[in-house]
Amino acid sequence: MFTGLVREVGTLRGMTTRSGVVRLEIGAPKLAARLAVGDSVAVDGICLTVTGLKQGVFTVDAATETRRLTTLKDWRGGRRLHLEPALRVGDPLDGHLVQGHVDGVGEVVGVRRTGGDLLVTIALAADLARFLTPKGSVAVDGVSLTVDEGPFTSRFTVNLIPYTLKDTCFAGIRSGRRVNLEMDVLVKAARSGSLANLPAVGDAGAPVHEPSTGWTLERLLSRGFGRTRNRGSR
Repeated sequence: MFTGLVREVGTLRGMTTRSGVVRLEIGAPKLAARLAVGDSVAVDGICLTVTGLKQGVFTVDAATETRRLTTLKDWRGGRRLHLEPALRVGDPLDGHLVQGHVDGVGEVVGVRRTGGDLLVTIALAADLARFLTPKGSVAVDGVSLTVDEGPFTSRFTVNLIPYTLKDTCFAGIRSGRRVNLEMDVLVKAARSGSLANLPAVGDAGAPVHEPSTGWTLERLLSRGFGRTRNRGSR
């Protein structure tokens, strides 16, 4: 589990492919010093497992399915990457709950300045857009951001403040960039089946109230919450 708060911006040193598995070598002097083989780390929002360590560098492996579902197939050596180690017991829960399981890929379709902030508009598929909630959370390339503007059926806009621009790779973001998206896990749970008690968003951004049977422990467990996941590349 992660929070969507970047702890270091690393650099992709190299990529090698063998038997359908891509090995990434990532330079991250600060983060590598606190990692161990077997640890989980979010790399541009993708939860991967550390497979090797050396001075200031760690390696992770990504399966073919990970390449298919994320922007990883676009990556080249020298790319700067958002990095976050997994939460540990006692760590503060800032940002929002992020699993590192990318739901899909969006595309930046607009970038505009307003004062010192940067407004970025991202297009996404309808099956992802249904999990958007005004002023809700979304992870974009592993960064926890707030949904500021709609329309919420095909695109959304986030507001990047100067602090975020300084500590991420987003300062130079341009239209056409593909980004990893993970929708808010709580909204996904609430909007799935009869759990729904959060309003859906109509074409005009107005809440559309749906019938609800309420939250129960049994319903959460039936949808996978609380189950132990096997470690490995996602």
